[in-house]
Amino acid sequence: MRATEQTEVAARASMNTELFGVFGTQSDFERFRSAEEFDEVVCEDEATVGIRSHNLDIRGCSSSYSDSDGTCIIFGEAYPAGESAPNTAQWLLGQFSASGMDALSQLNGSYLAYIEHAGESVVVTDPIRSWECYYADVGGARVFSTDIAMLKHLVAEPTANRTAILEFLHLGTVLGTKTLFEEIKRVPLDSYLTATTTEPLSRFVYDPQAFDYITELADRLQRAVHLRSHFPGKKGILLSGGKDSRVFLSQLPDISQTYTIGREESREVRVAKKIAHQYNAEHTVLEPSDRYLSTSDEKLRYSQSIKEALHIHHAGYDDLLDVDVMYHGLLFDTLFKGYFLEWDGVEVLGSKLPSTTLVRDPDPVDSLLATLGYFPTPSEHMASLVEQVFSNLDLDHESPREFLETQLSEELSRCWERTDSVHNAMDLLVISNQPVMPFRTQLADNYFEPFVAIDTTLLDWHLKTPPKFRNSETFRKALERIDPNILHHRPPSQPHDSNKLNQLERFLRRKLPFVEQFEPAWPDRNQIYADYGLAEKLFPNQPAVHALPVRLQLRIHNTHWWLDR
Repeated sequence: MRATEQTEVAARASMNTELFGVFGTQSDFERFRSAEEFDEVVCEDEATVGIRSHNLDIRGCSSSYSDSDGTCIIFGEAYPAGESAPNTAQWLLGQFSASGMDALSQLNGSYLAYIEHAGESVVVTDPIRSWECYYADVGGARVFSTDIAMLKHLVAEPTANRTAILEFLHLGTVLGTKTLFEEIKRVPLDSYLTATTTEPLSRFVYDPQAFDYITELADRLQRAVHLRSHFPGKKGILLSGGKDSRVFLSQLPDISQTYTIGREESREVRVAKKIAHQYNAEHTVLEPSDRYLSTSDEKLRYSQSIKEALHIHHAGYDDLLDVDVMYHGLLFDTLFKGYFLEWDGVEVLGSKLPSTTLVRDPDPVDSLLATLGYFPTPSEHMASLVEQVFSNLDLDHESPREFLETQLSEELSRCWERTDSVHNAMDLLVISNQPVMPFRTQLADNYFEPFVAIDTTLLDWHLKTPPKFRNSETFRKALERIDPNILHHRPPSQPHDSNKLNQLERFLRRKLPFVEQFEPAWPDRNQIYADYGLAEKLFPNQPAVHALPVRLQLRIHNTHWWLDR
């Protein structure tokens, strides 16, 4: 495709932000893209790289720098660890010149970094790959981008990756370094890309130690929030009635807007409104509607073909979010509270009351299948129901469970070099394949998006804290160290300080007659899907698909959009 044609494609469909490059000359770059699409294009001996971003030249955000020693471009959010610098790219290039790859351990944030120095040219992920770097070998050159859709345009006839499609349909996440297209891969977690290879780094390696877990988590959370308090403009937060987002309100008095998706009369919304008023912020209720399950092209684009667009809860309400900066507590559950670990419990009347004790010897694959987005019975029938949707693909295969057990086992085997604990290996598998990342991709493309959970000191806390202490009790106590009144208004489903008492009350409410159960934190997607006739709109000629769970129907639609658009 000619550069002028590519420019037309980009004008119609590109994201607001993108890092795109070619391991090659400027003329190689211009075979694929026009320099007019980018705010800056840097041409060096080994590669040519363009960056487009709405937050260039803001401290801690995307930046670039070149001198006689080389070039550095940072895409995303990054800070020099332990010091201040007006241009992080300039600082990193200096550190790289002095100490090579070891310099990367001193870079704090959520980013991709391109570095060229002394004939070496690399693209580096942050420690947990919170920004994906997609790459493909096209026309004799390796190209890379943060936007998979732009690479898909460059591959003449992209081949559907059957394994990736089955992972997405049955689990909601494409695992490892795959995408839905055979020709397009992803740089692995904690790694870097070159013109011919990908190579691992060792910044994200588990090393459990003994220290004051509560005090350190509290102190590091406060520092991480304040490091990201400088962004210009009107500040807001996506607020639930839970614990995570309160820390921002308690520490950042200039957050003026809060937003909660839910019914006005629901407990979740009522508690969120009280929290907002506690910290003198305005509160806006975003009423559930078909906006919540929006399947717009823009929303699906942010899924990047590898995660469920469902997780971008707020995208349909974007026109109502009147802020420049949007804070969030994404990954707090995973990194600090052990959400994907398997906790022991007591069987009572056919139900399990969880405890704060880890299962001694869990079956990691079985446990993860119970936690991730797998629907055992419907998955058994999915292939036969979607033949018309994917008429050119053979999706008939072995048992979905056997397939997923194989795929997860292979992915788990890659985790052992970074840990010797089955519990840490389970967390690492999820972190390296985090299903909710489209949530932040959409935010970062439209707002200043401080990503607090990926602060280097907090990742260090996660890696050094033994799994049994990464739980909701530790997190609650850390929050109360930060602000003793932070839980003045209790989370709707957690009326007690004790996690055991909360679990017991949840159990009793579920089992006892005439006692109201705790409300779910999120709107009822099944009800919304039915109320707005979305099955008929998305699958007008495939009525058999309507029998599947809503989440599976949305996955089928997501996949079809990416393969056939």
